[in-house]
Amino acid sequence: MNKKLHNIKLGQQAELLASSFLKKKGFKIIQKNYRSSIGEIDIIAKEKDTLVFVEVKARTNTHYGLPKEAVTYKKQQQIIRTAMWYLNEKHIHTHSKIRFDVISILIDKQPKIEHIKAAFQVETE
Repeated sequence: MNKKLHNIKLGQQAELLASSFLKKKGFKIIQKNYRSSIGEIDIIAKEKDTLVFVEVKARTNTHYGLPKEAVTYKKQQQIIRTAMWYLNEKHIHTHSKIRFDVISILIDKQPKIEHIKAAFQVETE
């Protein structure tokens, strides 16, 4: 299997694991793989009264670091911009509670899932 196809399959597997994990924790999945001209958000979910934008990162080993380390500042800014686009598109008021989480998955024989709540936030001046 070529590397790109392998990465796509890994990503799909990770998003399924993450969705299942979130549902077990009481989250309601609103949308998966939201795409706009700005970017993509892996999972949009609701936890009680908070809208949660979730970035899922997975790796099969740690040769290039932990999966969560791939959510760089630049990636965070793209997710925030995409989330703002989503809120505008869906006419959701920005005074609603929102949060940005990261789910880091190390896929081995037994997947290791780390859920980082409020991994980053919109910077205010």
